[in-house]
Amino acid sequence: MDDYLVSVLSNIGVISFVALSAYILLLTGEISFGQQAFFAIGAYAAGMATAMWGWPLALGIAFGAAAGAACAVSLGIPTLRLHGLQFAIATLAFAEMVRILFELLRYQVDVDGERVGPDGTDGFRNIRYIFDHNIEIFDFMMLIYAMLAVTLAGFMLLERSRLGVIFRMIGEDATLASLQGIAVARYKVLAAGIAGALAAVGGGLYAHLTTYVEPRSFDVMLGVHSLAYGLIGGLGTALGPLLGVVIDVGLLESVRLFAGYRMIIFGGLVALLLIVRPRGLLDERLVHGIGRLFRNAVSGAPRTGRGPR
Repeated sequence: MDDYLVSVLSNIGVISFVALSAYILLLTGEISFGQQAFFAIGAYAAGMATAMWGWPLALGIAFGAAAGAACAVSLGIPTLRLHGLQFAIATLAFAEMVRILFELLRYQVDVDGERVGPDGTDGFRNIRYIFDHNIEIFDFMMLIYAMLAVTLAGFMLLERSRLGVIFRMIGEDATLASLQGIAVARYKVLAAGIAGALAAVGGGLYAHLTTYVEPRSFDVMLGVHSLAYGLIGGLGTALGPLLGVVIDVGLLESVRLFAGYRMIIFGGLVALLLIVRPRGLLDERLVHGIGRLFRNAVSGAPRTGRGPR
C-alpha cells in the first residue's frame, strides 16, 4: 500500500479517538473545546513510558490512557456546576494551561548515550518504539484500527446499555434526569473520565506514529475540530464522529483540489449542517429509521403498522 495512503488512513484512525472523546461529552449535553489537552497528555505520557522508561507499547498506551482519565476526572469534579458556554470556556482554558505546561516541561534521561525526553518548546523527539522493534507502518496502522474497532464495539454496547440511556437522558434534560433519581454529577464525571481516556489513547498512538510531538501540535484548532466531527457526522451513533473525521482528514486534507481552502470549506460545512441538520448527518432519527428498516428486512415484517386484511 502507498505510504501516503497509509499515512492518511493512520491519521484518520488516530484522530477518531479524540473525535469520539468529544462525542461522548456531547451525549451528556456538554460542549468541550479542550479534548486536545488529554490527547497531549496521552502522547507525552505514553512517549515517556516507552522511550524513556523502556516500557512495552501496550503498557505505555495504557499508562497514557490512565493519565488522561485521571486528569479528565480532576477537571470534571470542579466544573460540575458549569454548563454550556461556561463549561466550554473552562475546558479551553484547561487545554491552554496544559499546552503551556508542556512548553515549560524539561525532563530528559540518557538512553544509549543520547538525551531523550520532553524539551520544552523544542518538543519530545525519538519516540521510536515501533522502529526499534521493527514494526512496519502498515502493521501499526492495522493496530490503530484494531483498537478503534474494539472502541466502536464498546460504544455499540454502551448505546444499548442502561449507561448509554442515562447519558442521553442527561444530555436531553439534566434536571428531569435528576428528578428521576439519576446521580447526574456522578455520571457526568464518569463520561469525562471515559472521554479523557479515549483522547489519551489517540495521543499515545499519535506520538508513536510520528515519533515526535511538540506543544503547539495540541492547539485550540484540534479541540474545535474534534467537537465539529460529531456535529458534522451526527450524534445518533458513534459512527457519526468517524464520518466527520473521514470528511475532513480523508477528503478535504488528502484531495489536492481542496489544498489551501480546507479550513474555509470545513467551516462552511459545519455552519451549513448546523442549520440544515443540527444533530449531524447520522442523527438519531436517521439511525433509528435505518435500524427499523434493517429489522423489518431481517424479520420480513411489513413496513407499516397494518396487518393483513
